[in-house]
Amino acid sequence: MIAIIDYGVGNLFSLCCSFKYIGLDAVITGDPDVVKNADKLVLPGVGAFADAAAMLRKDGLAELVLSEARGGKPLLGVCLGMQLLFEKSYEFGEHKGLGLIRGVVAPIKPRIPDGFKVPHIGWNALKFPGGKSPLFKYIDEGEHVYFVHSFHAEECAESTIATTEYGADLTAAVAYGNVYGTQFHPEKSSAVGLRILQAFAEV
Repeated sequence: MIAIIDYGVGNLFSLCCSFKYIGLDAVITGDPDVVKNADKLVLPGVGAFADAAAMLRKDGLAELVLSEARGGKPLLGVCLGMQLLFEKSYEFGEHKGLGLIRGVVAPIKPRIPDGFKVPHIGWNALKFPGGKSPLFKYIDEGEHVYFVHSFHAEECAESTIATTEYGADLTAAVAYGNVYGTQFHPEKSSAVGLRILQAFAEV
């Protein structure tokens, strides 16, 4: 069973529907017992980093997610959920993340040329700089996924498993041990996204 962490911030319903569409057992929950008994965890997220981090810590869910991930349970962070996996974010200040993956979250605007709009919204191709991760075993390099973001992960070359080109190479996905993250939305990425979710269910 896949537990989609409900901490008041995130694209919960569409993620849950996507897993169920491909025949997987998924639940939306903030219940610690359900989280502990799940086979895998998904950490969604939309909105501002600081608010999401505070809400995740509010009811002890942050510590629970950390404990489960450090115990070896596969964890997938999606969009802002991926950003929360890092050590800190520079979104409107400096804010502490979960620290499961080394690196920081920074604005994309200084990295991309003038004329490229922020937020970055739309379909972009994936590149696999270090070869194909198990998360991408059912897709090919160059396939397109859907992004909506103004920030991305930096200082994380050791964990970067995919990038995308938007005026510059931006971090699109990361993995460190049993912890995975996608800056893009697999649940909004049509058949390609569904194949990524299927692969996560099999790691």
